[in-house]
Amino acid sequence: MGYYVNVDRGVNLFVEDLNPEAEQTILFIHGWPLSHKQFEYQFDVLPAMGVRCIGLDWRGFGLSDKPFNGYTLDRLADDLRAVVEALKLQNFTLLGHSTGGAIAIRYMSRYRGYGVSRLVLVDAAAPTGFSAETANRYLTQAVNDRPKLMQEVTDGFFFQYISKPFSDWFFQLGIQAAGWSTAAVVVLLRDENVERDLAAIQVPTLLIHGIHDKVIPFSQAQEVKRRITNSQLIPFHYSGHGPFWEERERFNRLLIEFIQ
Repeated sequence: MGYYVNVDRGVNLFVEDLNPEAEQTILFIHGWPLSHKQFEYQFDVLPAMGVRCIGLDWRGFGLSDKPFNGYTLDRLADDLRAVVEALKLQNFTLLGHSTGGAIAIRYMSRYRGYGVSRLVLVDAAAPTGFSAETANRYLTQAVNDRPKLMQEVTDGFFFQYISKPFSDWFFQLGIQAAGWSTAAVVVLLRDENVERDLAAIQVPTLLIHGIHDKVIPFSQAQEVKRRITNSQLIPFHYSGHGPFWEERERFNRLLIEFIQ
């Protein structure tokens, strides 16, 4: 079931909501520059295992509205809070991948983890995001040849082999975003970070990170674990930046074990 939630004046976010009657709920926050569809191989499986799966597209991405402004961690966390309130979510698990992990961390700090009982950070862009060098290179591509940027993102995302049809599908997830939002979030990842937010997290936290990640190095997950008191780090030895697909059976099993 898909529908739109108003989060700001003139801004509506697309939400996919599967198995809303289930007792356990996971709210998935995608990474840059993708959409909730990156979690297809969770949404295919987890609802049948008794989990309510909610995926939202950030402003500027996927099927959501694409305003020119609002691409800061605070505003994206505010959008998340609006969805949580609209859906009346309580005692749910919040899962964020990559930049979605940074948004989830800011939400936990800014709103004291409102409604969240457990947190899952998957290859999270934390404590910091992109280096200035990487960000500036991406920015140049974003405003001059965005398809080339998305192809580079796709080529460096996974450790395991991906087929040409899969690569094409993944490429299109990023192309669905607006050019201005794609560029704005690169600036966010360069200029903002969540170093000060981590100490505010008190709920049980599961860290999943591919050891071959070329986007957010595994060492950053180790640093996040040191800073979140009630956390455990599970290395994924056969994954890059996409363990939700590269080791999807193990990933899904860990999620079920964690939320139960």
